[in-house]
Amino acid sequence: MAKSPAQALRRILDSPGVHLGPSCFDALSAKLVERAGFDYCFTSGFSISAARLCLPDVGLISFGEMMDQGRQIIQAVSIPIIADGDNGYGNAMNVKRTIREAIRAGYAGIFLEDQVSPKACGHTRGRKVVPRDEAVMRIKAAIDARKESGSDIVIIARTDSRQAVSFDESLWRSQAFADVGADVLLIDALASREEMKAFCEIAPSVPKMANLLEGGGKTPILNPTELEEVGFKIAAYPLSLMGVSIRAMQNALTSIKGGQIPSHGSIPTFEEIKEIVGFNSYYEEEKRYATNTDQVSLQNEVKNKSFNQRFFEDSSFHVLF
Repeated sequence: MAKSPAQALRRILDSPGVHLGPSCFDALSAKLVERAGFDYCFTSGFSISAARLCLPDVGLISFGEMMDQGRQIIQAVSIPIIADGDNGYGNAMNVKRTIREAIRAGYAGIFLEDQVSPKACGHTRGRKVVPRDEAVMRIKAAIDARKESGSDIVIIARTDSRQAVSFDESLWRSQAFADVGADVLLIDALASREEMKAFCEIAPSVPKMANLLEGGGKTPILNPTELEEVGFKIAAYPLSLMGVSIRAMQNALTSIKGGQIPSHGSIPTFEEIKEIVGFNSYYEEEKRYATNTDQVSLQNEVKNKSFNQRFFEDSSFHVLF
């Protein structure tokens, strides 16, 4: 029997070593993560808000928009996907609905934070957290919703209190989250290796997650060996794919504005792009339903493709419409 996405993620959490997880923002970026050989993938609320709305991650993107994006991502890949559940979109009852919908969408896991509404993006200014008891009840509500749904979705409890209150407060909340049944713990914006190590020493039986914000975040970027030595089980890289995508598009636009196309090494071939998005798989499946008329059309297409390829190789400059 095939394992559920949550079972696959739990198997990763139970396996030795630290497991690295890039953060995707749409179906294509998720597919690239899978093709690169990663065992699982996070979604990034920051990047989804940027890609879908070109708006900052400050609570402007809605619950429905995030779930819609998540369903498209999940349908595109076979690896487990972990949702960015923000603050659950309200109180404990809102959290329960968030969990139920994440389960229906097919998420393997979800992380929930203890920020107020509207939330602020991690590693940025202006973060505020709800009181301790409300924060703990959110995680309890998530656990209850999972149980009531008969699911085993992985609940990752995140606290933003390191920046909003103090490091000691973030340790207290993490321990409290573990006590009510969180599967994985995350303190966002840990400021030193010493803080990272102290965090990993609490609730030793509960796996710890590192959120390694690239390009100027507050948490030190440790290599995988160092992460494992400190005690982390999983690590998220929330902005790598979005960041390099932005830079690549800027460079391509500069080239086009100057009357050129992007350089050979910076752009995949048309055949590579078609393979990534599934044309070849589609063509193979389509053959199962081919009629005699389709076979004639296919033969003509192959002949035209061969001619076009020779023309492409002989051309020093081309424009693809």
